[in-house]
Amino acid sequence: MIEEKVWYSGPNTGSLEEGKIVEVLLGEKTLCLLKRGEKILAFSALCPHASGRLCEGKIDSRGNVVCPVHQYRFNPANGYNSSGEGYHLKTFPVKLEDGLIFVQF
Repeated sequence: MIEEKVWYSGPNTGSLEEGKIVEVLLGEKTLCLLKRGEKILAFSALCPHASGRLCEGKIDSRGNVVCPVHQYRFNPANGYNSSGEGYHLKTFPVKLEDGLIFVQF
């Protein structure tokens, strides 16, 4: 059975601060949003390594999300583990319409 992907409405774009990770509940999923310029990125709320809460992490000088538990680093746009441990962060498509954020999963 193929599961249909649904778009969920999140907060408006004006409620996000540039470069600050925000944890949100959309549908039954908790995930993180990050405003980077005109883009909004959506990714898993938990680190794929040890389930550290990424909203409690930070953004490094290269724009990577840094997990607060073991300092693993992930590119929030594509999930690439830039610190080399081989994990992959789940990312989600985002679209913006009339100042609202929609995330698909």
